[in-house]
Amino acid sequence: MISSTDGAVTAAPLRTGFRWLQLGMGIVCMAMIANLQYGWTLFVDPIDAAHHWGRAAIQLAFTIFVVTETWLVPVEAWFVDKYGPRIVIMFGGVMIALSWILNSYADSLTLLYAAAIIGGIGAGAVYGTCVGNALKWFPDRRGLAAGATAAGFGAGAALTIVPIAQMIAASGYQHAFFTFGIGQGLIVFVLAFFIQPPRLSIPPKKKQLNLPQTKIDFTPPQVLRTPIFWVMYLVFVMVASGGLMTAAQIAPIAHDFKIANTPVTLAGFQMAALTFAISLDRIFDGFGRPFFGFVSDTIGREHTMFIAFGTAALMLLTLSAYGHIPLVFVLATAVYFGVFGEIYSLFPATCGDTFGSKFATTNNGMLYTAKGTASLLVPLASVISAAYGWKAVFVVAVALNATAALMALFVIKPLRRSFILGNEAESTEAAIAKTTAKTETA
Repeated sequence: MISSTDGAVTAAPLRTGFRWLQLGMGIVCMAMIANLQYGWTLFVDPIDAAHHWGRAAIQLAFTIFVVTETWLVPVEAWFVDKYGPRIVIMFGGVMIALSWILNSYADSLTLLYAAAIIGGIGAGAVYGTCVGNALKWFPDRRGLAAGATAAGFGAGAALTIVPIAQMIAASGYQHAFFTFGIGQGLIVFVLAFFIQPPRLSIPPKKKQLNLPQTKIDFTPPQVLRTPIFWVMYLVFVMVASGGLMTAAQIAPIAHDFKIANTPVTLAGFQMAALTFAISLDRIFDGFGRPFFGFVSDTIGREHTMFIAFGTAALMLLTLSAYGHIPLVFVLATAVYFGVFGEIYSLFPATCGDTFGSKFATTNNGMLYTAKGTASLLVPLASVISAAYGWKAVFVVAVALNATAALMALFVIKPLRRSFILGNEAESTEAAIAKTTAKTETA
């Protein structure tokens, strides 16, 4: 750390490891909110067994959580821009702890839904702040930084899935909610004291032809008026809907396929198919986010999207045809989540590249609301599966991912480049005209 002449604290120079420390703390905070989404599936059937509310009614809490988590991020991002990340993350830590404590006492759907709203507000505060902060600290490695931060959210549940499942089996889901809720919230609250944004402008190291980045910082109202934002929003929704459905319904799917408790042996490990699948899913999801972020820093955002979305479509097609085979179920879901999670690294990085760093937290927050829009399709998956079976749900998801892969190359890529180059040309012409006017006046 260094101090400015007016006494304000300024982030250490880029050559130090300070920004990596900030990234690491953001990753840990993200890991602490991961169970609110990815551990939820373990609680669905135990809650239903205790209260007989029905899967659809219980899964509505998941949808409420995701909608609240995502759609309020732009508001929370505004607080970050005004008051800094520390207070917003502290607030998030309190809210996620309160959410799971309420879940442990919920004896009605109303209280369950209220807890989902509180958890969504808290998780969104942490998620949006940490990803936005990573984009500001690493304009030269946006894909990797956003991917590593999002990996905390994707893989954070991997280490706790088995302990949560064991605690639910041993002492009930209420005890698991209460214990992990307090622990996760406390860790986020403490780390919030040490998180801060960069106080100096950090320029990208060099310009890459396959990785166009704007030199202009667009305000949120300007971003909302651009066609490229809404195209990216649409593709985000198309891809996110399948992943959210699978994450929320993986336990019911495994039970309906009658393989949930079937032992699966892989690489010397043996677990029940459902537990094995969820554990591997979190690991692959966590690894995939920084990996594809790094790849996108090298070959470009849209080419990476095409590879990931295409692979996702193939894995969903495999699940549709062979998901009733335990080993295939475990491996296909693992690979699917390995390529699904990259949307949480590629879209923030693409947003930062397209609209600039200054308002990156808010602009990315607006794009992130696409996840909330996609979550509205999760209950629909239960309805379709009840009428036509899970294969029909998978076929719809395959079509969405395949279409998104094509749109990445043939719509987003040319439109985004045209937007960046066009605005830079206009900015240059305006600067020249202003200089000329000043010269003539003199």
